[in-house]
Amino acid sequence: MEATIKPETKSEAFFISMTLSAWNAVNERVTKLLNELAEEQWMTETAPGRSRGIYLLGHLVAVSDRLITLFGLGERLYPQLDHPFLTSPDKTVQEIPTFTELKKYWTTINDTLTTKFNTMTPEDWFARHTAVSEEVFAKEPHRNKLNVLINRTNHTNYHLGQLIYLKQK
Repeated sequence: MEATIKPETKSEAFFISMTLSAWNAVNERVTKLLNELAEEQWMTETAPGRSRGIYLLGHLVAVSDRLITLFGLGERLYPQLDHPFLTSPDKTVQEIPTFTELKKYWTTINDTLTTKFNTMTPEDWFARHTAVSEEVFAKEPHRNKLNVLINRTNHTNYHLGQLIYLKQK
C-alpha cells in the first residue's frame, strides 16, 4: 500500500524543492564563474572603488558557513573567515586565504550544506532557526530555515551580479 501525503506536506515539499533548486542554481553559476576566470581576475575590483572578487568569494563562503549553526546542523567549518570577510571591509585585512584555498572552501561548504540539507524534513525546514527565540517564532513563524535559505539565495545572486563584472577585466 502506498503512503499518502497530506496536502500540506505536498505543498511544503514543493516549496522546499523550489527553494533548493534556486539555491543550487545560483551556487552552480558562482562555481562556473570560479572555473572560467583566471586567478588574476579575482584579485581585481568588480568596479572602481568596489570590493575585489576574492573578497566577495570569501564573503559568500563565510555566509554559507554560518548556515550550519544557524540551522542547528553542527559546527562551522570556517569560522576564521568572519574577520576578513564579514566584519572587515575589503583591503583592510593584510592576510586572507589564497584564491585556491577559497575556491576549495567554496566547494567544501556547498557539498557539506547539500549533504546536510538532504537530511532535513519539511518539519525541519519550517522550524525556527537558532537566531530567533521560541517566543518570537510563535508570533512570526515565517522566520524559519526555509525563509533564511531564500534570503541567502538572493544574497548570493546579488553578489554574483557583481562578480560578473570580473569577466570584462
